[in-house]
Amino acid sequence: MAESTIDVSISQRWVIGMSLAGAVLGCGAAFLVGPLVNWLLGLAGDAPGPLRLAAGLPLIWAIPILTLAGCFTGLWFGREWQKENGTITITVEGMTVHRAGSIRHVARERIGGAFTDGHDLVVTDTATNELLRVTTDRVLVDRLRGAFERLDYPWHGTRDPYDDAFAAWVDGSGLLDAHTHDLFRARERALADDLPGTAENARDELRDLGIAVRARGGGQQYRLARGSELG
Repeated sequence: MAESTIDVSISQRWVIGMSLAGAVLGCGAAFLVGPLVNWLLGLAGDAPGPLRLAAGLPLIWAIPILTLAGCFTGLWFGREWQKENGTITITVEGMTVHRAGSIRHVARERIGGAFTDGHDLVVTDTATNELLRVTTDRVLVDRLRGAFERLDYPWHGTRDPYDDAFAAWVDGSGLLDAHTHDLFRARERALADDLPGTAENARDELRDLGIAVRARGGGQQYRLARGSELG
C-alpha cells in the first residue's frame, strides 16, 4: 500500500547521538580541564568557579561526573532541538505543523507550491500568496522534499522562486498605506521583544492583504502575491 501519511521531525536517533557526543566531550574534558584552569590562572590570574571545581576533582571522579554531565547536556540540547522543529505531518489531504503547543493545518487543495527559503519552509497558494512560513532545520530538507514529492505536491526546491520580487520594508514609505505600515511596525516590535505569537499574528494580517513577509539582515522584506496591489 502506498504511503499516505509522512511525519518529518528530528528523530530520536539524532537526540541520542547528541547525548552520546556530549558524553564523549565530557569524558575528554576530564583530562583537559586541569591544564585549561592552569593556563587561565597563568594568563588572567583567575578561572571560572565551575572549572576550578572540576579541576579539583580526582581523575577517577572527574571522568564519570563530567561524562554524565556531558551526556545530560547533550540530551537537553537534543530535546530542545526536537521541540524547536516540532513535527510536520504531510498527508494526501494536506499538511499539519505541530510546534510549541500549537497546530496549524493547510488543506491540500489550497497548496500551489512548497520550497525552502534559507531556514524557512514556505508553502504558497496558486496566486503565490504565502500560506505558511515556518523555521525548519536544514537536516530536514531532504526528508521534506521526499515527503512532498512522494505525495505528489509541487516541490519548488531550496530557493525561493519569488526571491527577486522581495523589497526591503522602509517605515513611512509611500508604497504602502498607513494600516500596512502599522502591521509591519507591530511585527518589528514583536520580533524585537521576542513575542513570536504577536509577530505571527501581524504576519497573518499581512498575508490576508496579499503581502508575504520575511526577516532578512536585521530588517523585514516583503513582496506582493500575484494580483495584489499596494495602496
